[in-house]
Amino acid sequence: MTVRIATVGDNCIDRYLPPVDRQLVGGNAVNVAVNLRRLGHDAAYFGAVGDDAEGRRVRAVLAKIGVDIAALKTVSSGRTSLTTIATGPDGERHFMAEDFGVCRGYRPDAIDLARLKTMRHVHIGWLDDGGSTKRALADEGISVSQDLSVNAAPENISPDALSIAFASCDGSAAEGMRLARQICRKGARLAVILRGAQGSLALAGDDIVSGEALPVAVSDTTGAGDSFIAGFLSAHLNDLPITQCLARGHREAARTCQFFGGFIQD
Repeated sequence: MTVRIATVGDNCIDRYLPPVDRQLVGGNAVNVAVNLRRLGHDAAYFGAVGDDAEGRRVRAVLAKIGVDIAALKTVSSGRTSLTTIATGPDGERHFMAEDFGVCRGYRPDAIDLARLKTMRHVHIGWLDDGGSTKRALADEGISVSQDLSVNAAPENISPDALSIAFASCDGSAAEGMRLARQICRKGARLAVILRGAQGSLALAGDDIVSGEALPVAVSDTTGAGDSFIAGFLSAHLNDLPITQCLARGHREAARTCQFFGGFIQD
């Protein structure tokens, strides 16, 4: 079933250092939107780019894929966000530098919020709005998810008002469970913990569900978590059981690990 979904927040140019030496469009909110579109959903992206060549590239790539960019703003004399990435021999990405450009300070305006309130679901990526967007949407009964691991500012990543909170944990399963319980205590109805090659777990009330990562030859882990989120949301919004939502997420993450960037765009 096609579901109308919007993503809000970050976009960037991912600049891979040599020997990869490529520049690709990325960012959590963009990657989730693109992968939802690829999975057959009507996906709209809300964010901001600079009035520069990089911003024009973001627009062109999203338009070609079919993501709705009517709400994508261009900020005059502003810089499009840039992330510099080094990739290890195991495909693990290492963020060397991040310039958030015009993404810093962006937040949906009143017109954007009115449109977001018509969506079946809204996913938030990196967004420094103090949580105002998710609360405004939740107050209107809109289902909202957020990746709590892509923004370090505490005021932007409180789990309150979230239908689904995604977070990453590199530690043990016990540490992942403690994080999930903490997130739910702070207000999220469902916590989904991404543990990379160690799998995933989800906590809703007293129900705990685990998911297994798929073995795959890894070229690059950039965007794998974003693809997991898109796969999970696609299944969840079609009312599939949590076990199947986690499995769909791992399938999409495994696919993304086999190429550079969060989605195929060349």
